[in-house]
Amino acid sequence: MFVDLLSLHPVVLALLATGFTWFCTAFGAGFVFFFRTVPRPVFNAMLGFASGIMIAASFWSLLLPSIALSENAGQTAWLHVSFGFLSGGLSLYALHKLLPHLHVGLEENRLEGGKSSFQRSLLLILAITLHNIPEGLAVGVAFGALGEGFTYEALMAAMVVAFGIGIQNIPEGAAVSIPLLREGFTAKKSFWYGQLSGFVEPIGGLLGAALVFYVESILPFALSFAAGAMIFVVVEELIPESHTGKETEMATLGAMFGFVLMMALDVGLG
Repeated sequence: MFVDLLSLHPVVLALLATGFTWFCTAFGAGFVFFFRTVPRPVFNAMLGFASGIMIAASFWSLLLPSIALSENAGQTAWLHVSFGFLSGGLSLYALHKLLPHLHVGLEENRLEGGKSSFQRSLLLILAITLHNIPEGLAVGVAFGALGEGFTYEALMAAMVVAFGIGIQNIPEGAAVSIPLLREGFTAKKSFWYGQLSGFVEPIGGLLGAALVFYVESILPFALSFAAGAMIFVVVEELIPESHTGKETEMATLGAMFGFVLMMALDVGLG
């Protein structure tokens, strides 16, 4: 299998990997055919789990390699990585201000972004779609980095990022499809729009992979940029949403297990 993968262009690998993460979103959206609702503690644990995975992936899979590459290039690592990290976070901040969206579990009069006459259902879809932009970018950058040197270790590191993102996309897919069912959509339509929210990941993956593959000098910046964007999503969206209701301990435990899982995958395999 490894030999076959070696014959593929890193950008093609990024497309395949983000196709996998999109499939995971669709898998989670498919829960709508079996459940009309998710108990709040379970939902909080799912979002917490996704948060833990994204935090761990941001550090081990993105920030640490960015620091190492900056140091190897003789750059001032802390300055370059900080600039990339803040750029990623501020870019997502700008998108949040520009695009109207609704946090899962919040009332319509508490929507964020620009003013909108969109239906509540569309605002829910936009919220999850915003989550998926930095995730696709992170996977794409990880595979695009293979242009620096296609080794087994580098390939495994990129695959770990894709696997981790894919795992946490499962609850995200359910997080958009099941609420749509409660909004009056049929199960089929809820599933369709739920999986469609993951469509931006292959787009982000292609963009990230092509950018760092053809302009290798920006790789440290791209890695830290993706990390900053992911951390913004975690702090702005996932953690607050996972702590709605009274039983918030499940969100904290979910985050800890998600963090440990991603850390173990990255350290053990990457």
